Amino acid sequence: MGALHDLTGRTVVVTGGNSGIGLALAAGCARAGADVAIWSRNAERNLEAASHIAKYGTRVFSTICDVGDEGSVAAAMESTLAELNRLDCMIVNAGMHAGAPIQDMTLGDWHQVMRVNLDGAFLTAREAARVFLAQGTGGSMVVVSSTISRYGASGQASYAASKTALLGLGRTLAVELAKHQVRVNILIPGWTRTPLNEAQQASERFMAATISRTPVKRWADPEEFEAIAPFLADPTLTFHTGNEIVVDGGYTIF
Repeated sequence: MGALHDLTGRTVVVTGGNSGIGLALAAGCARAGADVAIWSRNAERNLEAASHIAKYGTRVFSTICDVGDEGSVAAAMESTLAELNRLDCMIVNAGMHAGAPIQDMTLGDWHQVMRVNLDGAFLTAREAARVFLAQGTGGSMVVVSSTISRYGASGQASYAASKTALLGLGRTLAVELAKHQVRVNILIPGWTRTPLNEAQQASERFMAATISRTPVKRWADPEEFEAIAPFLADPTLTFHTGNEIVVDGGYTIF
C-alpha cells in the first residue's frame, strides 16, 4: 500500500506560496510527492521558498504572479504547464489586509484588498477550472479563507468582507464543478504566526486576548498546516467537496 495521501506524479499550484501558511501548504504537498508551483509577486522570496521545498526531491517551479491581474494569472498558468506539464490541485491562498476604521477607509483601500483577496481568487480559480476541464481528468481546489469569516474584527471591514465572500465562491464552485470531477474545499485557518500579522504579534495585549479565547492557549505555527494540504489535494477522496476545514485551535467554538 502506498503512503497516506500520496501525491506522487501530481502537480499543485499554491498562490502566495512563498511564506506563511502558503509555504507550509506547498511544502506539505511536496513532502507527499507532488511537483509544486509557487505563484507570488516577490521573486526573491519565491526562489527562497522553492529552495526550501526542493529538499523533498520533487520538481519545484516558481513564477512571479500578481493574482489580481488577469494577464499575469494566465501567463503564470501557461509557464507552469510548460514546466510541470499538468495541474491537479490549485490552492487559492494569496491574500493581504490593510486595516483601518470604517470612517477612515477609502474606496482605494477597499479595492486594494478586494483586488488581491477576491478578484485574485476568482481569476486563479477560473484559470484552474479551464485547465481542469481541458485535461478532462478532474482535480481539486482549496480556497483559503479565515476565521474572520466567522466573527467580527474591528478595523478589518475589507479583509472580513473578502474572506467571507470566499466561502460563497468555494461553495458555488464545489457545486458547479462536481460534474467535472473537480472537488472544491475551503480551508479556514485561525491565528497563525505569519508575516501577514506581524503587527498583531507585536502587541502583548492583542496576543493575550486572542490566546485567552483559544482553547489550546497559543497561536499556530505555519508548519502545522503542512499535513492538511495532502489531504485536501488527495485525488482519491472523490466524495469530499464543498467542505469547510477549520484549523484554529478551537477559537471559533469557544
